[in-house]
Amino acid sequence: MKEVKKKAQRKAGVLMPISALPSTQGIGTLGASAYRFVDWLHSAGMKIWQVLPLLPTGYGDSPYQSASSDALNPYFIDLDLLAEEGLLLTEEYADIEWSANVRRVDYSRQFIHKIAVLRKAFARFERCGKDWRAFLKKGKYADFALFMALKMKFNYAPWTEWPEPYKNCKGEGLDLTDLEEEILFWQFTQFIFLKQWNALHKYAKERGISIMGDMPIYVSQDSVEMWKYREKLFLLNGEGNSAFVAGVPPDAFSEDGQLWGNPVYNWAQMQADGYDWWKQRIAYAFELFDSLRIDHFRAFDKFFVIPSEAENAKEGEWRKGPGMDLFASLQEYEIIAEDLGIIDNGVRKLLRQTGYPGMKVLSFAFDGNPKNEYLPSNIKRKNCVAYTGTHDNQPLCAFLESLDKNARRALETTLEEECLSADVPYITETVEDECKTMIELLMWSKANTVIFPMNDVLCMGEESRFNAPSTVSDKNWTFRFIEKDFGFKRAAWLKGLTKVYKR
Repeated sequence: MKEVKKKAQRKAGVLMPISALPSTQGIGTLGASAYRFVDWLHSAGMKIWQVLPLLPTGYGDSPYQSASSDALNPYFIDLDLLAEEGLLLTEEYADIEWSANVRRVDYSRQFIHKIAVLRKAFARFERCGKDWRAFLKKGKYADFALFMALKMKFNYAPWTEWPEPYKNCKGEGLDLTDLEEEILFWQFTQFIFLKQWNALHKYAKERGISIMGDMPIYVSQDSVEMWKYREKLFLLNGEGNSAFVAGVPPDAFSEDGQLWGNPVYNWAQMQADGYDWWKQRIAYAFELFDSLRIDHFRAFDKFFVIPSEAENAKEGEWRKGPGMDLFASLQEYEIIAEDLGIIDNGVRKLLRQTGYPGMKVLSFAFDGNPKNEYLPSNIKRKNCVAYTGTHDNQPLCAFLESLDKNARRALETTLEEECLSADVPYITETVEDECKTMIELLMWSKANTVIFPMNDVLCMGEESRFNAPSTVSDKNWTFRFIEKDFGFKRAAWLKGLTKVYKR
């Protein structure tokens, strides 16, 4: 297979989850603050806005445990925009207490209040418009809408606890008369989301900002895909349940490994129809985004399966994934491969074959090994995306503050050596200085693209962490920024770096 080479273009961007944007509605939305953030990115010389999955959140409030592989989160719909359309009165939502803490999303209140307010908007919605009729005819979200209507009918229980015939009929042959309005409501949430998203995306493009999406590789057990398409997509046992679940084996960070619990794909069966489900999923993602990060890319080479009854990941085994067979016809897409974790020559070969950039994470660089591939001076491959950290990492400042004196001293020695070799000012009087120095080092690096989580740009601490993997906590996925965080000075500093390092 001929290796694909793509032209390098130096650019920089910021990772900012939609949920973390400022707003008066308890969670970031696609309204005014999203437009102001695009303006801030433009003023900072940024070219990319990376978001986390737009999917409805599931277990643990995680967007990586969604009820659908491609539905859109109704919580992100902006109510002020609906009021401008005449679908809401501001007094219907202005006095709602969305959260007790302006820095945290309260997902339970979103579930109670946001959905109730959206139902009021739906009651006023004109259903004879040609765009609405065309949307329904396309049927993109019909499965999701039916699934959510049935979940409502059965008090939001997992589909595995639904009574027959709903549990196993997959929606076929049912009398849905009593659910027609509910199904249309969930379709409405998707229609409105797309309308607001497309307008925001258009505005970002006009300001020179591309949007990078994020695709979880796996879906949730309690998802429309497992309910309706499990025989087609997943490895099942004789009872039609998941025979195996996903995770990763034990390593230096976890003696039991990580047991994620997601169903794993039946790649042999998917191959029979040319991986049609995956190709449609990726093609649809590029209707929403300009580029796409695919999570846990290594599983396309080899994936780890754990018996569904196992209590941890010690009992699992590696199996061969689809490899280049899946991606041979997907070369036109700008895909970023999340190649972190246990990486071997098979994954490296697949990256070379696809031509997709992998990821380098600066906070993994300081282990004392001068050959560490994440050190800025060791990033030789321009076709990569370098990060200070990801949504799963500690913010840089928190990472620095967590080190003991010896580890901190060793890091600063390495950091000084890196700065000397790069001719980057070595300023480390405070933790914030160190954080900014590390961002500048990454700007200097050969990586085509560099991305900084917004909490690293602002040099925030542990309180701003987006997620701690393998934990369930009200701190995960809930952190939010406020308007005063987005100052001119920090934007001007970033823009200055883009000029110095030609990004």
